[in-house]
Amino acid sequence: MVLEAKVAEAKQAIHEVLEGSWGEPCVTSSFQAEAVVLLDLLTGERPDIPVLFLDTGYHFAETLAYRDRMVRRLGLNLRNLTPRLTVEAQEEQFGILHQEAPDRCCAMRKVEPLFAALGEYQVWFAGLRRDQSATRAGVRVRNDFRLPGGKQLLKVCPLADWTARDVWDYLQERQLPLLPLYARGYTSIGCEPCTALPFDANDARSGRWGGKKVECGIHIGAS
Repeated sequence: MVLEAKVAEAKQAIHEVLEGSWGEPCVTSSFQAEAVVLLDLLTGERPDIPVLFLDTGYHFAETLAYRDRMVRRLGLNLRNLTPRLTVEAQEEQFGILHQEAPDRCCAMRKVEPLFAALGEYQVWFAGLRRDQSATRAGVRVRNDFRLPGGKQLLKVCPLADWTARDVWDYLQERQLPLLPLYARGYTSIGCEPCTALPFDANDARSGRWGGKKVECGIHIGAS
């Protein structure tokens, strides 16, 4: 399918959900490439949609500077979500969790603040794509997602069937800048201590968490 058709389908999916009766929407954004594509598409339909950013305290300086640049460029309604503890307080109480217990660190700095914020909304837009990893191969455009407290959300992934090539082509066509870290060889970018250059050219997420895992937990619903 050519990019033009994929863009049209994504826009239609966004329009149907925003004009439907599902309730208040939000979008999460890491400000990686596909996230910026989604922001561009969404703000074209709903300029004031809340954009939730997980400000973990461990991000690359480049990520934060790029976030601020894109907030200005796209006029985003940004909501920075911060963990209960500062980095210093967490490390004082629990040690360097991102080295010793990365799942626990992600839970405290990403999962808990995001799930608390999502309780205010009924629709969650996310930039997941099926070809990002095996754990995302089953992503659909519309997905049911249950928070730990039992609340059910509609999770919408308009770029589910897009490829990395589609993402790059869209950004180039729209003349949207990339997060500069891509130019240094990074292919999946999260917190600085847990992000490295990919060791598998066929797996964009292979540089995350030292190969110990591929998901932080925010895209895994309550069991």
